[in-house]
Amino acid sequence: MEILVFKTSLTEPKHVVDIGSDLDVHPNIIEWNVDLHDCDNILRVVSNNVSAQSIENLLLNAGYYCEELC
Repeated sequence: MEILVFKTSLTEPKHVVDIGSDLDVHPNIIEWNVDLHDCDNILRVVSNNVSAQSIENLLLNAGYYCEELC
């Protein structure tokens, strides 16, 4: 199990809902959350064997910026 952390352009609860269904149905994502109060609008993903690139692509395809923080 690993935790991936991303800076995003998600700024409103509606944005979180927009990506939520894709994250919820992903078979290797255990849980996820977005901190809209953080200046980087942090997305945290707890997963089994999911690449950061696949999460970034998922958000980019939904129209949002996403970059893994190291």
